[in-house]
Amino acid sequence: MNTVPIKVLLVDDHPLVLEGIAAIIGTYSHIDVVGAAASAKEALYLAEKTEPDVTMMDINMAGTNGLDAIELFKEQHPKTRIIMLSMHDNREYISTSVMYGASGYVLKDVSTNEIISAIEAVAAGGTYFSSGVSDVLLKHEQAQKSTGPLTTREQAVLILVAEGKSSKTVGETLQISTRTVETHRKNIKKKLSISTTAGLTRYAIENGLVS
Repeated sequence: MNTVPIKVLLVDDHPLVLEGIAAIIGTYSHIDVVGAAASAKEALYLAEKTEPDVTMMDINMAGTNGLDAIELFKEQHPKTRIIMLSMHDNREYISTSVMYGASGYVLKDVSTNEIISAIEAVAAGGTYFSSGVSDVLLKHEQAQKSTGPLTTREQAVLILVAEGKSSKTVGETLQISTRTVETHRKNIKKKLSISTTAGLTRYAIENGLVS
């Protein structure tokens, strides 16, 4: 076991969840909770001070959500590795988390051992995903090969559009304006040479983005 403790930053806007996870992790001598934040903004500030090895972050937070926070962490603190915490075993969330750069995705109701295993694996440079999401990751890998020309955000928009979400719903999910979603849709259609939403959906299904 590494003699230097793994530095972990926790991010969740539910105080009880933060306290619970911090209490669990605090019983392990090889893991050190260096900070607990209730928002992405606070987390980025703490990361500057503590330089965590791993950041465990809730996917659904008020203000800047966990997905957009991944991108901010990647820009400002590229060395910290991200594990997303979620109540949802949801293809949309998992695929988008991976596309944005998360190294792990753990459900909040998993065992203590699984949380520790996730931290250890990600800190060592690996990845960790709760059971039942391997099929989602396989589809993501297939999609990566086929959607090379699309940006990360365009891929996220394409997945949601293909699942039948309206531009308004896509915007709310990704916390961007409806106008921005429409711009992404136009760019996606142009890049893929597809003119209709039905065509985008068919493309996404054929390339394993959605089932």
